[in-house]
Amino acid sequence: MDAETWEQISRIRRWLDDEAGAGAEDVRLLRVLKISEEVGEVAEALHGALGANPRKGASHTWDDVRKELVDVAVTTFVALATLSAEPAEVFGNRLQEIVARIEPSGGAT
Repeated sequence: MDAETWEQISRIRRWLDDEAGAGAEDVRLLRVLKISEEVGEVAEALHGALGANPRKGASHTWDDVRKELVDVAVTTFVALATLSAEPAEVFGNRLQEIVARIEPSGGAT
């Protein structure tokens, strides 16, 4: 992710901070819990795209699923930015660790 994307995440976090009606500790908890809510919306959209609920039928599209997945990612990055002063570094370091696990040489190039 580039610096502009992280700046946008920071703008969202600042806006949420300004609008928060809870204390700092509760905000941290609520930001992490919000990820679960967004994952539920992905599941709902997926069921709808597949027409898996006989009562609702095809209520969503694959575009809806993609949008909800982006919402999960943004919500996750906002939570990370809430919990870390350097979310880009935390994300980058963890991503490198994950990629290293799947490379046969253990990540060495």
